Amino acid sequence: MPLSDTIKTLIRNAWDDGYPCLLATVGRQGPNITPKGSMIVYDDAHLAWWERSKRAVLENLGFEARVCVMYANFKAQRDGVLESGFLRFFGSVELHESGPTREKIFSLLLPREQTHVGAEAGIGVLIKIEKAIDIRGKPIM
Repeated sequence: MPLSDTIKTLIRNAWDDGYPCLLATVGRQGPNITPKGSMIVYDDAHLAWWERSKRAVLENLGFEARVCVMYANFKAQRDGVLESGFLRFFGSVELHESGPTREKIFSLLLPREQTHVGAEAGIGVLIKIEKAIDIRGKPIM
């Protein structure tokens, strides 16, 4: 089941709307949760982001490729835009340091991400969505 246009738009605008997507990873030092302002819906089976910092997240991904992305937006729930204000996406990542997938991820980013300092040295990260559920465990795709 494809992601709705509403979910695609909310995730694309998450940072600017003040509801950033949070990425959870785990590594040798334990869990890490970090906001990802470049998170996008790549297609109905994938999320993606542009990794510029290349610190704990990449180290953790070298240890464990499975991640969780959380989108939380109570206002969208209160306004009836979403049934649940919490969406969770579980999946495994692929790193794209060069090639067509990296270039496609970059082309889908908002202009502020494309022109951000260090953007040219970034890595495209693709998440294959294995499970997408709301806070109650109801599938969203």
